[in-house]
Amino acid sequence: MARWPDSFRMPLAAALAFLAALPAPAERAVFLDVAKDAGLNDVFRCGRDDRKDYIIEALGGGVALLDFDRDEFLDAFFVSGSTLEGFPAGQHPSNQLYRNNGDGTYSNATEGAGLRSEGWAQGACVGDIENDGFEDLFVTFFGQNRLYRNTGEGSFADVTAESGIAREHRWSTGCAFLDYDLDGWLDLFVANYVVFDKERVPAKGSAPSCRWKGQAVLCGPRGLPGETNQLFRNLGGGRFEDVSADAGIFQTSNRYSLSVTPLDYNGDGWTDIYVAVDSQASILFENRGDGTFTDVGVFAGAALDEHGGVQAGMGSAAADFDGDARLDLFKTNFIEETSNLYMNSAFGSFEDRVHAMGAEVSVNYMGWGVEAFDFDRDTWPDVFVVNGHIHPEIEGTVPNNPYRQPRLLYRNVEGKQLERLVPADGSAIAAAHTSRGLARGDYDNDGDIDLFINNMNEQPSLLRNDSPPAGGFLSMRLIGTKSNRAAIGARVTVTAGSREMLQEVRSGSSFMSSSDLRLHFGLGTVEQVERIVIDWPYPASKETYTDLPANQFLVVTEGAGLTFAGATDEARR
Repeated sequence: MARWPDSFRMPLAAALAFLAALPAPAERAVFLDVAKDAGLNDVFRCGRDDRKDYIIEALGGGVALLDFDRDEFLDAFFVSGSTLEGFPAGQHPSNQLYRNNGDGTYSNATEGAGLRSEGWAQGACVGDIENDGFEDLFVTFFGQNRLYRNTGEGSFADVTAESGIAREHRWSTGCAFLDYDLDGWLDLFVANYVVFDKERVPAKGSAPSCRWKGQAVLCGPRGLPGETNQLFRNLGGGRFEDVSADAGIFQTSNRYSLSVTPLDYNGDGWTDIYVAVDSQASILFENRGDGTFTDVGVFAGAALDEHGGVQAGMGSAAADFDGDARLDLFKTNFIEETSNLYMNSAFGSFEDRVHAMGAEVSVNYMGWGVEAFDFDRDTWPDVFVVNGHIHPEIEGTVPNNPYRQPRLLYRNVEGKQLERLVPADGSAIAAAHTSRGLARGDYDNDGDIDLFINNMNEQPSLLRNDSPPAGGFLSMRLIGTKSNRAAIGARVTVTAGSREMLQEVRSGSSFMSSSDLRLHFGLGTVEQVERIVIDWPYPASKETYTDLPANQFLVVTEGAGLTFAGATDEARR
C-alpha cells in the first residue's frame, strides 16, 4: 500500500485536498484547434463527402512542414485531391502553401511561391536535394509526381522533367528523402499503391471485396493489381536516376504501399525503409550497405500482427518508446484491427506488444496519420493518431463505424504502458473528423510540439499544444557539411538525468506526410543536459557536446560546433 514518505506528512484533510488538486489524466493534454484563427481556411478535396464510389476518393491527402523562406518559423504545405466529377475552369482545388508570419498566424503563399497545381495529389516530403540550404518539396500524385526546387527567393520551380523523376502515369502515395548510399546527396523513395483504371474497376458491391458489414462499398484495394515501389538515386546537380531494380526494390512487388518511414532499425549506420502496406504484409527494406536492399519485414516481425495475420496498414512512425536505444515502430490499421506497436529487440527483430502496452483501444478506430513525440516534455515519446472511416454511406447503418472519428492520444508511462488520455467533451482531441495526413512541429517556437492535420473535404486542423509541461526541452536543427545539408538520417542521443533519448532526423513518415526536420527533446525536471552525441549521416562522423542548459534552441553545424544557442521568453515559461 502506498504511504506518504516520512519527510512529507500532512493532515488527512490537507492530503485529500492535495490529491483532488492533481490533474486527472485527461487534463494533462491540452490542445486547442487554432487553424481558423491562424488563417488555415482552405478546404482540401477528396471525392464527395456523402459517398465514395471508387478507392481514389477515400485516401485523402498529407501535409508537409518546412521552413521554405529560412526565417526560423515553420511553414505548412497541405495536399489537395479532386473529385471525379471535376470542376469548372479556374475553380479546381489546389495544394496550398502557408507562410508562417511569426505571430501565430499564416498567410497563403501558394500563388507567389509557384505551387498552385491541378490534379489528384496525395502526399509530400521535404529535403534539400542540392545542398544549397533551401528545403525542396516532392509531391506525389495519382498521375505525374512533381519535384519542386526551392529557388531561395521565396518561390519554387517545377523541375520534374529535367530531374529524371518524371515517369508514366502511376498512383503514388508516401515518399521520403534519405541518403541511402551515404554519399552526401539526398535520394528519394516513392511508394506506389494500386494500378487504378476507373473504367476497369468493378462496381460497388459486385464482389466480396466490395462489401463491408453487408453493405455495398467501393472496391479495393483487394482485387486490384498491386504496384511496385521506386528508389531514385541523387546524381548531384538536381538529377536523379531510377535504381529500383538494381537496389532490390523490385524484388518486393504487387503491394498496396502507403506510408514510408526511413529509420536505421538495426543501428548499423545505414538507413533502412519501412513501408506500411494496405491489406498485405508490410515491408521493411534493410539497407545492406552495398547499394541494395532486402525485404526482411516478415522475418524481422514487423510485417504482420501478433497472430501472423495481414492488416490494412495505413500510417507509421518510429521512436524509442521503451528507452533501450533502439527504434521501435507504431503502425495504424483499418477499423477492427488493432494498431501495431513493434518493439525492437537486441537481435534486430520486433515483437508486436500493442496489447501488452495498453493501446488495443485502437481496434475501434480507423487510423491514418500517426506521430510519436513528447507532448508533455517528460522525456518519453507519446503517440498521437488521427482517424476516420472510408465509407460515409454506412454512417448510421453499421454500429460502431462512424465516418468521422475522434483523435487518439496515448501518454507513454516510462516506457511500460501507453495510457490513453480520454479528452473532455469539446476538446480538439475529441473532435470528430475524417482525417488523413498528420505532421508535428513547433510552429510558434514556444518549446513544445504542435500538430497539423489534413481533414478530408473540410478545413485543416492546427492543434496548438497548451499542455502543462512536466519540464524543459531541447530543440535542435542540424546542418550537414560532409553529410547532406539537411542532416536527414542523423542520429542524436541526449543524456539528461537518468534518461538517454534517441531520435533521428527524418523526412517522410506518418501518413503521406513530412514533419519538422528539427528534433525536439523533452527533458523532464533536469536543468542541465549532460551530453549530446550526434552520429552524422556520413561515415565515421560523430560529435559530442556536454553540459548545456535546458530550454535551448540549438543549431549545430557539422564540423563547426554550436552555431546558435538561445531561448525565447515563451520557451522559458
